[in-house]
Amino acid sequence: MTTHHYYSNPAGLPPQTDLLTDRAIVTEAYTVIPRGVLRDIVTSMLPGWAGTRAWILNRPVPGGASTFAQYLMDVDPGGGSGRPEEQPTVQGFIFVVSGELSVTIDGERRQLLPGGFAYAPAGVAWAVMNDGDAPVQFNWIRKAYQPLEGHSTEPVFGNEQEIEPVPMPDTENRWRTTRMLPADDLAYDMHVNVVTFEPGGSIPFTETHVMEHGLYVLEGKGVYRLNGDWVEVQEGDFLSLRAFCPQACYAGGPSNFRYLLYKDVNRQIML
Repeated sequence: MTTHHYYSNPAGLPPQTDLLTDRAIVTEAYTVIPRGVLRDIVTSMLPGWAGTRAWILNRPVPGGASTFAQYLMDVDPGGGSGRPEEQPTVQGFIFVVSGELSVTIDGERRQLLPGGFAYAPAGVAWAVMNDGDAPVQFNWIRKAYQPLEGHSTEPVFGNEQEIEPVPMPDTENRWRTTRMLPADDLAYDMHVNVVTFEPGGSIPFTETHVMEHGLYVLEGKGVYRLNGDWVEVQEGDFLSLRAFCPQACYAGGPSNFRYLLYKDVNRQIML
């Protein structure tokens, strides 16, 4: 089994001698937040959290992705929250990129190492704590759950490094997907995957679809085609793609290009 190492944001501030130029861009089709702008002065403190700062990567805004919120959380030793979610209608997904995080969902407690993930259904009590002696960073994805009669979700724990990725058809394993939530269960109205491209691998057509995306680059670098623009991205960058944003990419090498991907699925369009 390959051991993956994910980018961990060092924060801080750049020196006064640095140029202002960066790759940050906001359009009505997509947003790119490069790792270089995730600095100390743009963090938030959240109610009910101790020893924690958050970079809020996505929130619903007019003209942008509207189905989810996504945060990069940084928790000091001894920090965490006994009640992370204030809204009982909202489900949560956590993915650890560095450190070790204790997660308890509906009374079940697990220690998550890098690559570890946990899904908390809406309305279920859960808590997170950094019991270690080093900071921990993790992605936290929140989505209002759309109930479906006769179906219900359950807590999920795991580590993406222990799941066999599924090759995408006709790609010779150069493009593969690690699915962390049940892909064939209609109870789940979002999927969270890790997508891997070998160097030179690509999405060979411009996807244009109803699903929104939150995309956090875990490893490597790539080039995205977004609504007619070419955008370079690297580990630590975040992309938010609204519904129907045309999208394609290829891995730039020399290592694999890997990212954490959110998308909304499995529900009727309500008019």
